[in-house]
Amino acid sequence: MKTIIRLAVCIAIMIQSQAYGQSGSMVKIEGGEFIPLYGTETAVKINDFYMDVYPVTNAEFLEFVKKNPRWKRSEVKRLFADESYLKDWINDEAFPSDRSPNAPVTNVSWYAAKNYCECEGKRLATVDEWEYVGMANEKQPDAREEENYNKYILSWYETPKTYKNEIGSTFRNYWGVYDMHGLVWEWTSDFNSVMIGGESRKDSTGDNNLFCGAAAVGATDLMNYAAFMRYAFRGSMKAKYSSKNLGFRCVEDVEKKAL
Repeated sequence: MKTIIRLAVCIAIMIQSQAYGQSGSMVKIEGGEFIPLYGTETAVKINDFYMDVYPVTNAEFLEFVKKNPRWKRSEVKRLFADESYLKDWINDEAFPSDRSPNAPVTNVSWYAAKNYCECEGKRLATVDEWEYVGMANEKQPDAREEENYNKYILSWYETPKTYKNEIGSTFRNYWGVYDMHGLVWEWTSDFNSVMIGGESRKDSTGDNNLFCGAAAVGATDLMNYAAFMRYAFRGSMKAKYSSKNLGFRCVEDVEKKAL
């Protein structure tokens, strides 16, 4: 009888996972080298890692706050989340009726996103890891010189309320990852490191990176407006900030996943 009950519970969990969210699906990103927009004129090495196929959803984050009450809207400390944190939710355990359970969760702080990933045994991607995956289109691992690809990204910036769309609404890129562009912005572990000091890579420009204009002078591709906008947005954020079009996804180191 206990076996039957356990089986029924497992089936229910599987059905719920398939209906709501990414059900833990990740893909392996093969490492390599690339020259990022900011911070260095030499190639940055990226090691192999796993990335979530989709951003974290409303349904998934709801389960997280139920298990971790300190991240409920009414209980979160202002040190870790500003007034906009989950502000559109009806209450502590209900997201808006006009948001699909399978839409990306937004209005979450960096602290909350970081802890969510940690509770999953994962972490947030670094800026370099995110950009490495984000520069891929459907067929190429690096499509940054493709005019149509950059036009696609820029057109998304002009499209309202994409955060209400469900995950998987955009294309599947070269690595098998969805929604890197066209759905929501995403937190990274070192989201403002390039603008404020270059912590994520060798910092040869010193205080120049404290100023947007000076940082632009050190960019490797002055015509990459789509990337400029991402870096500018990251540089304007603080860890406790939240925004209606800002979500996140998790990654995992290859060595850790193998354990």
